[in-house]
Amino acid sequence: MHECDRSSLAGGWPASIGAPLRSLLLGLLLALGLASACAQDGAPGFAAPADVNFRKADIWSEGTRMAAEVFAPKAAAGKKLPTIVMAHGWGGVAASLRPDAIVFARAGYLVITFDYRGWGASDSRLILTGRAAPKAENHRFTAEVQEVREVVDPLDQAADWFSAINWAHGEPDVDTDRIGLWGSSFSGGLVVYVAAHDHRVKVVHSQVGALDSRGGAGSIVHGMTVAQEASKRTHGPLGYPPPSEVVSGSLRGAPIRDRFVSYTPIEDINLAPDCAMQFVLAEREELMNNRNQGIKAYEIFKGSKKNLVVLPKITHYGIYGEARAQAQQLAVAWFDKYLKP
Repeated sequence: MHECDRSSLAGGWPASIGAPLRSLLLGLLLALGLASACAQDGAPGFAAPADVNFRKADIWSEGTRMAAEVFAPKAAAGKKLPTIVMAHGWGGVAASLRPDAIVFARAGYLVITFDYRGWGASDSRLILTGRAAPKAENHRFTAEVQEVREVVDPLDQAADWFSAINWAHGEPDVDTDRIGLWGSSFSGGLVVYVAAHDHRVKVVHSQVGALDSRGGAGSIVHGMTVAQEASKRTHGPLGYPPPSEVVSGSLRGAPIRDRFVSYTPIEDINLAPDCAMQFVLAEREELMNNRNQGIKAYEIFKGSKKNLVVLPKITHYGIYGEARAQAQQLAVAWFDKYLKP
């Protein structure tokens, strides 16, 4: 399995970095686990096991094509199935989720995985590099464009989750009354945010989740506050970061920092009091403070259907290694409890 460079992520923050900036930079370190585990699973020529139906699909999110994969138990062909939607964390790709999707399909679920716009096999949002040409009657014109690729915008990624759920509602084999979300690390926060704003979601499994990665608008980054950076982008001189920019350690994908200011999974969680939410944490979590993330989310959630599991002796990355099978079974048990009749 491909190993990421973790040495620069394991240490503490320098004393010169204040608390507000540390809070902001936390978002840069979350959800790395999926990226570190994706290389061998993304190899070409993937074939699902004989007992699992597998197909590729396209999901359109705000006019841009997202690449998706669909898994289902072969024995249940033609039946409406409870459905699990999955997406990767920061810097990852959907292909890394295939081992988990196969486990869930074998447990009786239709599973949909997808790459966010600008990641993996998905197309990218496009922006004009100059002023638009005069428009023809059909509103088409020729222009030079630039991709927005491999950047991290939590609100854009949340929109992709909503699009995936909408797509699932148009699939004949999906039981639209039984849809659950699975997320890990950065996507472990996204699934909570999406469930809070889309009550079609009945169940959430969030593991080693990044549930609060905000930074104050006054935090200093590269000599500018977040607000100043956002202002420069709206005036034109500052564009989007280049694809695959490595901001910290080996973490691919620069954040659009001002978009984190209003992204608040932990504060929005009680907008979905009827959703069943499970939080699975690593006892030796090194990238964040469990007390301020998963534990806090569990404690403040007012819904009656909730569960907290702390897996002993593992770090953040252990949930993709030695504890992966255990995390899969915890997810299956939670989905079975609240998604199956």
